[in-house]
Amino acid sequence: MAKRKKHFELTHSLGKISVCNLGGLDEIGKNISFIEYEDQIIVIDCGLGFPDENMPGVDLVIPDTSYLEKNAEKVLGIFITHGHEDHIGGLPYLLRNLNIPVYGTRLTLGIIKSKLAEHKLGFEPALMCVEAGDIIEIGPFSVEFIHVNHSIADACALAVKTPLGYILHTGDFKFDLTPIDGKVMDLKRISEIGAEGVVLLMADSTNVERPGYTPSESTVGKSFDQIFTAHPENRIVIATFSSNVHRVQQIIDCSIRHGRKVALTGRSIVTVVGAAIELGYMDFPKDEIIDIAEVKNYPDREITIITTGSQGEPMSALYRMAFRAHSSVTIGKNDLVVLSASAIPGNEKLVGKIINELYRQGAEVYNDTYTRTHVSGHASQEDLKLMHVLAKPKYFMPVHGERRHLMEHRKLAMAIGMDSANIFVPETGQVLEIDEGGAKFNGTVQSGNVLVDGSGVGDVGNAVLHDRILLSQDGLIVISAAVDLLARDVVSEPEIYTRGFIYVKESEELMEEMRGVARDALEHAVFDGRNDMPEIKNEVKGAMSRFISSKTKRRPMVMSVIIDV
Repeated sequence: MAKRKKHFELTHSLGKISVCNLGGLDEIGKNISFIEYEDQIIVIDCGLGFPDENMPGVDLVIPDTSYLEKNAEKVLGIFITHGHEDHIGGLPYLLRNLNIPVYGTRLTLGIIKSKLAEHKLGFEPALMCVEAGDIIEIGPFSVEFIHVNHSIADACALAVKTPLGYILHTGDFKFDLTPIDGKVMDLKRISEIGAEGVVLLMADSTNVERPGYTPSESTVGKSFDQIFTAHPENRIVIATFSSNVHRVQQIIDCSIRHGRKVALTGRSIVTVVGAAIELGYMDFPKDEIIDIAEVKNYPDREITIITTGSQGEPMSALYRMAFRAHSSVTIGKNDLVVLSASAIPGNEKLVGKIINELYRQGAEVYNDTYTRTHVSGHASQEDLKLMHVLAKPKYFMPVHGERRHLMEHRKLAMAIGMDSANIFVPETGQVLEIDEGGAKFNGTVQSGNVLVDGSGVGDVGNAVLHDRILLSQDGLIVISAAVDLLARDVVSEPEIYTRGFIYVKESEELMEEMRGVARDALEHAVFDGRNDMPEIKNEVKGAMSRFISSKTKRRPMVMSVIIDV
């Protein structure tokens, strides 16, 4: 490891660089990229995503890293930009199959350590702690960590020096001139790298649709002060992202100024705050924090509760409070609940559900509609323009966003003078090749979603999801019968069992018709002399499906369980 002052001398002959994103495109989350040169690979981030409505029963979505696992001997290490779940959440699953060093800043590695402890890998991963300004020389690459501002401390951009020039990966960032910790983004170093030569800029696109600059995190602190001043007698419950330690620090500081004790609830917020205190990223008198079980011993005006659940996650601490299932907190008419976060795309219904329930319990609810209770950690249009101007890239690849974000970022780059031929909007798994002659897309590698369901990783695929969706929509019908194929006889009358299809006690006539359909189809197949049991089952199943569709216009899943006695 070396500090920035150490000059990196390149002795490699010029070759071809391959850049590929295995996630983070056409979606919010699951960010992971890799850079390959001379059969050596470095990986940037490894995040997770959350299931949508078409993934019933799925807990998490992680990137397909088959390409990296098949080329394990080429992978030199993984470099983490910051500690958010969409950048580190998939790491435990990757490390199960790829024991490589992980490079990250102190808070980032502190969060990763807690996460890896839950997964029990069976070995001790090599976690290599770095600081902003450090340079890692690894294979043909030189990777420099550059401090940026984001909604979590210790976030960095990565400047990867290659024989063809720098690849600058911004990570998630914004320009904050009044950050809570006083550490302004290192614009000078980005400008220096731009002057040295950036062959490719890979930049965060999440907020590209928002005009202007993203406001400073410090503006939220002023809003908290106004809220606390206006509600001196209320108990105040604030839901925020557990990883935003600067936001949590502001809430604690504001609570202390207003004579309130603070209680934390939600496993992730307790874990992250514990790590941040241990590593020196948060500082406050320890006696100002009380256990969540103690809140009942204080009057409402002396309590602030900081909780998880700002995205409406089922079974989060805020969810349990709203639905009166929390062990220590019951929401009531004297509670003010502040949502200090904006809904991640796709979570709007979940957040709305919690807000409705909080109102039903008599609480007052504040979010961005009322006052500035949240600012984004991502660059808006003017921030992005400044990044482009400082980096002066030869080629540009927008990352971290849905298709509309990527295309809008393309338009933004063109608006400030970049040639459209030098802008590459990728698909997941698509490989961008850069050499002295230019840049072009050239083929793809295996990519996609791997679904995590309980302890199962990748064992739930499209066929299983299709069945789950069918079951959730129209239910299940099971046909059970016994036959004697040798005697060509139906030994037992078909029995019909249903779940989620009809209420049997009120549908006896339909049930009898269904038994008749099953009996006729079974007798026809057996008396025909068929000896192929799968064929017999399919005939019965097909007959029942056609009958149900014509009779009810529904399409439940139909299963036939037929045995030859």
